[in-house]
Amino acid sequence: MITIDNSGDTKKFAELDISGEVLKAVERMGFTEMTPVQARTIPLMMEGRDIMAIAPTGTGKTVAFGIPMLEYVNLGDKRVQEIVLCPTRELAQQIADEITELAHFIPEIKIACIYGGQPIPKQLSQLKRSPQILICTPGRLLDHMQRGNIHLDAVHTMVLDEADEMLKMGFVKDVTSIIEKTPSDRQLVMYSATTNQDVMTIAWKFQHEPEEIIVQATGDNRPDIAQFVISCEQRDKYNNFLYLLDSDEYKRVMVFCNTKDMTRRLTERLVKLGYSADCLNGDIPQIKRNQTMEAFRKNKFQILIATDVAARGLDIDDVEAVINYDLPQENEYYTHRIGRTGRAKRHGVSFSFVTFVESVRMDEILKYISAKPINLRFDENGVLSYAEDGKPFFEKI
Repeated sequence: MITIDNSGDTKKFAELDISGEVLKAVERMGFTEMTPVQARTIPLMMEGRDIMAIAPTGTGKTVAFGIPMLEYVNLGDKRVQEIVLCPTRELAQQIADEITELAHFIPEIKIACIYGGQPIPKQLSQLKRSPQILICTPGRLLDHMQRGNIHLDAVHTMVLDEADEMLKMGFVKDVTSIIEKTPSDRQLVMYSATTNQDVMTIAWKFQHEPEEIIVQATGDNRPDIAQFVISCEQRDKYNNFLYLLDSDEYKRVMVFCNTKDMTRRLTERLVKLGYSADCLNGDIPQIKRNQTMEAFRKNKFQILIATDVAARGLDIDDVEAVINYDLPQENEYYTHRIGRTGRAKRHGVSFSFVTFVESVRMDEILKYISAKPINLRFDENGVLSYAEDGKPFFEKI
């Protein structure tokens, strides 16, 4: 059965049959009404159903699976009972933080976050506390399983978050090996922004009559993002980029590049010019990546320049603009990137620089997305203007 959410109806968390402790935590987090994915999946998960949910980014998926997981936990059992697998360290930490907030009034619940790049001794100290809930990246979880540090024989529920990305990153064998070590009657819930053959294969092989849910990005659920494409020459891209930053319209900006080297070079150039900027890429040590993300969340700098390692899952509500300095190499990453803005019902803006060489790539992206961006160009006076009528984009700069 496929459920397609086109409804504008809202439901409140208070209507759910959940414990007072969890409801109080939800209210403490400032939530009253459920998002469509939460309203659809929480009751089904609490019935014990396997779920395949296709939902846009930023739709409240962590709360959607976090609430049922907390309701399931047997506080008297110190074994691992609930597992969340996700593709990146940053997403694992974010999920762990949010579930910890949901468990605020249930101090008996122990939660551990296990991911690659973190020292094994530090993780062993977490495991010695006998966590009932684990949030992990696949490679590190499998490593601990092979060392005999983690056993999955008591797992009740397993969630694969960002399943499409995780499997596309090459974790198919790891995820398969992990699932095979859990009881055959465990609940398997998969959340994905898109679907692909690997996702469908895992679902076919391990899920039991799953409820299929598609939450469409319509109405209140669609992010409010104005998309703009700026046609330019490669030699002009950097100066055009500075023009956007100097407009003083956007104080919180994420910039995406395709290579680690470009994120470094762009950050260094901006910092030398006095801009408040830092970068995030896969070569940066994990502790520094954590510090950078935390500093950006706390508004300690204004411009975060990143590769696609930061394009998915990371929840920062107040990003005002996203700039694609380079066009993404895969269509779906365009959606994931611009989805960093326009969150929590805020208005967002995205700009994509497109050179002549990249115009074919942009055409492919336009076929992939349902919304059509507005074209901009720099006129003969160097003013950013609408391509259609030549009117200036910024009233003054």
